[in-house]
Amino acid sequence: MEMKFEAGLGFFTEIGRDDRNAAFEHSLKNASFFTGTLSKSNFRSRNIQTDDGQTQHQQQHRDLNDSEEFSPPYLPPRKKSNENTQLWTPPFSFGLHPCVKPTPKYKEAAESDHYITVRSNGGLNQMRTGIADIVSVAHIMNATLVIPELDKRSFWQDSRSLRRDVKIIKKLPKEVESLPRARKHFTSWSSVGYYEEMTHLWKEYKLCCEPLTELTTIQVIHVAKSDSRLANNDLPIDIQRLRCRALYRGLRFSPAIESLGQANPRFGSKLVERLKSRAGRYIALHLRYEKDMLAFTGCTYGLTDAESEELRAMRESTSHWKIKSINSTEQRTEGLCPLTPKEVGIFLKGLGYPQSTVIYIAAGEIYGGDDRLSELKSRFPNLVFKEMLAAEEELKGFTGHATKTAALDYIISVESDVFVPSHSGNMARAVEGHRRFLGHRRTITPDRKGLVKLFNKVERGQLKEGAKLSSLVKQMHQARQGAPRRRKGPAQGIKGRARFRTEEAFYENPYPECICSSKDHKEP
Repeated sequence: MEMKFEAGLGFFTEIGRDDRNAAFEHSLKNASFFTGTLSKSNFRSRNIQTDDGQTQHQQQHRDLNDSEEFSPPYLPPRKKSNENTQLWTPPFSFGLHPCVKPTPKYKEAAESDHYITVRSNGGLNQMRTGIADIVSVAHIMNATLVIPELDKRSFWQDSRSLRRDVKIIKKLPKEVESLPRARKHFTSWSSVGYYEEMTHLWKEYKLCCEPLTELTTIQVIHVAKSDSRLANNDLPIDIQRLRCRALYRGLRFSPAIESLGQANPRFGSKLVERLKSRAGRYIALHLRYEKDMLAFTGCTYGLTDAESEELRAMRESTSHWKIKSINSTEQRTEGLCPLTPKEVGIFLKGLGYPQSTVIYIAAGEIYGGDDRLSELKSRFPNLVFKEMLAAEEELKGFTGHATKTAALDYIISVESDVFVPSHSGNMARAVEGHRRFLGHRRTITPDRKGLVKLFNKVERGQLKEGAKLSSLVKQMHQARQGAPRRRKGPAQGIKGRARFRTEEAFYENPYPECICSSKDHKEP
């Protein structure tokens, strides 16, 4: 079944004439995680510089009729270049390709009078991966999945792609709505065996109400959280492939988001197509330099005392952020801080990208605005933002809705020639995994801990931007370009449940279960 997202997210159900066949599409009014939104006043006027140093001033958006095709004038004309093509081409993939078809041993969904309801939690990508997990949990427990609740109201549209895996309905049947429900916090990173044991909840469940001795058969389990409900490793291959089918084939953004984000002939020229047609190739930079990110991580390098105090106060006043006292210097030294815009510029220049490179900024409002971006722009003048690609009318439904804009950033990042995250996080991991699934598209993951050592030498005057620094940066990142590799297990020496936090996430690298060689698995 195809799951459609609006405002960042949407979910799924089956199509037909009975209870299995409900229609849907999800709409979020506001973001549940991202606090920053793009500031039009900051980014309304941009300059784009071409290879020969000429500048084109950004024109103001014109009012567009629905039938008009928008042709943004903000990008430099596409030009032939002698730059190193290895900077752009995907790593050699050894003939690997997506494989999500079930094995012959896979058991399809069976009829069931048990139901699972769930509240999705977190930001855009936490919700997406959480739903993929819950689809698989419902299959393991042989339960009908009710379209997940989100933090805001829903609007659903139809779709069809997981009907053999799990029965999904829009809402509980009337005869079940009034029945008692078991509320359950499923344990994070759990195995198939754990959920098979949880099926005892269907049998008899002691209610918390009078009479205390009463036992009642439970038909509905409500799951309080959806994210990270399944282990990353040691699950049956058919469950892992079901997770991939749900995330990469079932979950879809709504037409309003997909049509604006992707090149689609039915909707005309849209953002990815506009970038590629005018710029040729582009880097999508996930620049995690928003106010909430810096406050949460306690990273204040390069900020003024007033800015540092503002971030500290924000962290103190945010109740669900448990760690309040953070040593910023230690955070940065350990590579736990997002790269600053200046550091990103030095890094990309060190990798060999020319000054004319077009860089799409996938981010919320950058803390410090244009002043903070200036040291990135001085090295790479061709920075592109959503407002430079779309008319004001096209973005009207996105302004102020961080989950919607995050969905656009996700699409543009997945489709980019090169993806570079300045910090690890849910979106960075999700985009990297999706790009691996689609053919190991070039994804450069900065070694932040190693880079900080180089940046400190530059700051102390022990190293200059140039050939030597570039050689060190390239050497440091030879094995961080998104080439095929098996998913990393837990860190050595860590035992118990703590080891799960040190594993590479399944959705960050779904190899080998969902990525196969031709000799292993052939799909149409």
